[in-house]
Amino acid sequence: MALPKSATIVEVGPRDGLQNEKSDILLQDKINLVHGLADAGLKIIETGSFVSPKWVPKMADSAEVFKQISREPGVTYSALTPNLKGFEGAIAAGADEVAIFGAASESFSQKNINCTIAESLERFAPVMEAAQQQGIKVRGYVSCVLGCPYEGDIAPEAVRMVSKKLLDMGCYEISLGDTIGVGTPLKTKQMLNAVMQDIATDKLAVHFHDTYGQALSNILMALQMGINVIDSAVAGLGGCPYAKGASGNVATEDVVYMLNGMGIETGINLESLVQTGDKITKALKRSNNSKVANAMLAKG
Repeated sequence: MALPKSATIVEVGPRDGLQNEKSDILLQDKINLVHGLADAGLKIIETGSFVSPKWVPKMADSAEVFKQISREPGVTYSALTPNLKGFEGAIAAGADEVAIFGAASESFSQKNINCTIAESLERFAPVMEAAQQQGIKVRGYVSCVLGCPYEGDIAPEAVRMVSKKLLDMGCYEISLGDTIGVGTPLKTKQMLNAVMQDIATDKLAVHFHDTYGQALSNILMALQMGINVIDSAVAGLGGCPYAKGASGNVATEDVVYMLNGMGIETGINLESLVQTGDKITKALKRSNNSKVANAMLAKG
């Protein structure tokens, strides 16, 4: 299959990337990160999460981040919202769109949000209703699409079922997440083939963690199958607080470098992106997980 001419990067660094950081994160560093990403050309930035601070303390100041950022025209600043209270908080803070999340694994759903998959989807009904009334777009995440820390391999049919339910609820796009980064290209193809029986490629996105170094290979498979929306995090930030050993998201710099080399347009300035990743990793006093950024920074 022919590769897409362009691809959209959904930058998840400020939310998925920072939510599991061990060190304290200054509010100003979060704001600077969002500004740097917009300046580099990212058009969709997951800016924060309106979850209980008890469960995800690093996202407790998300409302302040939304209120204090300078907004670039044409940039969507989105928020993760697990329930109606979170949705109301996100809208009050000025989120442009929201995301809800289900899992393809019953065990992960229980450990992550203390309910079954079916119950988790029921909880989102009020969010969807409120979003539709207010004209707010809702994105759907599916976790553990290629493996679960508790169940191991996940059947593609399970991913298909949850994805279809989120779409039927009114989500405009479904992001398929390899939460623990265990997927390989063939398993990615099998999973996508199942989901694509119900959902068109223009309503799908992929979200790979790079625990086993397979993320770019998996993204290439998705591109070849016609999917051109990719979630990633600058500097490879992230990891899942409920999945031991899950390393960060695939690095946005590495994805952009690969897409550039394939002639796929992103509208992102790689040099500017590398500088943004360098600043946040230095602020966090942690290593940069992007191979491309490390190579470019070493060249000076």
